[in-house]
Amino acid sequence: MSTENTLEHKIDKADLEGKQEYNIIVYAENRIGLLNRIAIIFSKRKINIESLNSSASEIDGIHRFNIVINESYEVVRKLARQIEKQIEVLKVYFNTNDEIIWQELALYKVSTDEIAEKVTVERLLRQYGASAVVIRKDYTVFAVTGHREETDALVKALEPYELIEFVRSARVAIIKDSAGFHEKLKEFEAFEPGEELVENEFLDKGEKIFTM
Repeated sequence: MSTENTLEHKIDKADLEGKQEYNIIVYAENRIGLLNRIAIIFSKRKINIESLNSSASEIDGIHRFNIVINESYEVVRKLARQIEKQIEVLKVYFNTNDEIIWQELALYKVSTDEIAEKVTVERLLRQYGASAVVIRKDYTVFAVTGHREETDALVKALEPYELIEFVRSARVAIIKDSAGFHEKLKEFEAFEPGEELVENEFLDKGEKIFTM
């Protein structure tokens, strides 16, 4: 959902009374200093960011930030409004996990000898859909995509088998009921004409405009 209810979100009692995981999706111009200003909005309110991802969007020149926090509906609504006040920000949406499709990427570095000697490790990796990224004599790196619970479960499963290193990416998410930002951008352009239209607005007025 957005701060203007562009995407409808059914607010239930749990939304208003308790905290839950929210995904705040920000469409903005990719300008220096914007990410820092957004982070300050959270730090001033002592809100911890669980995950933060920045990437290109479906529109050239527009970036998309995905921020995950654990807060109440009212707090998230106010945060979204504050973020939208930034000049470079075009639109902010916030959704619960039920309203999005999301994934995280995790990498696991495991001893190659452990994999070769113990069939259990190979079975575990297959069970979790892990794919080999790098294979060396001393270690092998596997990649797994999924939800946090799934990647965490594999960490625990590999702990007895010399798990050397583990890292997980920030979350990437797509809103289920969104038609894409293209439609919203068309609304902006219809409401606020681009620079070319503004520059050419008075070209046919001649001396009426530029004489006193």
